[in-house]
Amino acid sequence: MRRVVLVTGASSGIGLALCRRLLQEDAELHLCLACRNMAKARAARAQLLADRPAAQVTIVQVDMSVLASVLRAAEEIRQRFQYLDYIYLNAGIMPNPHISFKAFISGLFSRKAVHMLSTAEGLLHQVDQVTVDGLQEVFETNLFGHFVLVRQLEPLLRCSEKPSMLIWTSSSNARRSAFSLDDYQHKKGKEAYSSSKYATDLTSLALNRHFNKQNLYSSVVCPGIVTTNLTYGIMPSLFWKLLMPILWLIRLFTKTYTLTPYNGSEAHIWLFKQKPESLDGLMKYHSCTTFGGNNYVEPRKMDVDDETAKKLYQKLLELEKQVIARTNGPISTK
Repeated sequence: MRRVVLVTGASSGIGLALCRRLLQEDAELHLCLACRNMAKARAARAQLLADRPAAQVTIVQVDMSVLASVLRAAEEIRQRFQYLDYIYLNAGIMPNPHISFKAFISGLFSRKAVHMLSTAEGLLHQVDQVTVDGLQEVFETNLFGHFVLVRQLEPLLRCSEKPSMLIWTSSSNARRSAFSLDDYQHKKGKEAYSSSKYATDLTSLALNRHFNKQNLYSSVVCPGIVTTNLTYGIMPSLFWKLLMPILWLIRLFTKTYTLTPYNGSEAHIWLFKQKPESLDGLMKYHSCTTFGGNNYVEPRKMDVDDETAKKLYQKLLELEKQVIARTNGPISTK
């Protein structure tokens, strides 16, 4: 039976590179691109079909920062498909990022230099804003919109004897210290991106605890340091190009500088080839690239715990009811 794969944030960067690689792995699959910008989505679809004219590639419009858009997209997907095999929850934002050059210089000459270069810990701060739903934009786009999408699509994910899989794009910047259950939207802090990615790790763990017995599995990946539209918001593309020789040298010390979207999607595509039931839900699967340019995947245990994951999951369920009630949308799953 033809596999059906849904990819959010599929119009550029890691999402588009992943779509290309998915079609290389299985030219028979049905690939659905879930994108906010339809012009970019159509361009991405044209690129994919130029490489593989016979491929089955469709588009659905969704803005993960607008719950009404998520609900409309979920309804459209339920009408189109009878089942889903994979959802890649890849769309994300890092708005108005600011880099602390003082922290960068001091960290560069400390014992934690490699750790800083691998995770950007202490380097990045963002200025968040509020969405039309009254939620923090980074939280809603990176996590909550995807959470609601999964909830709405549960009937398609748990409808067959074969397992289905959720694959979340997280980050090495996901840190417990940036997250608080009392402020899970990160209204008060300046590390919204890190908080949202740590919350993603917790949510994936909670979903496994709830749905593994129903043949639905969730995994988390880290693409490494990749030059995409997300990183161009930190520094202009020209600066990244000038830094490229230095970034290559950093691979001597850390393998997470994957640099290109193709390399960054290594863990995503590796998971596509695994049996979901054989994977460890406590692991984050990191895309890595050696100094010589060889790609591989490295599993690393996440700094998460069941109790915190359970509490966050309950808070997300409560928030889902509140926000959907305000938008007068139906809740299709329990």
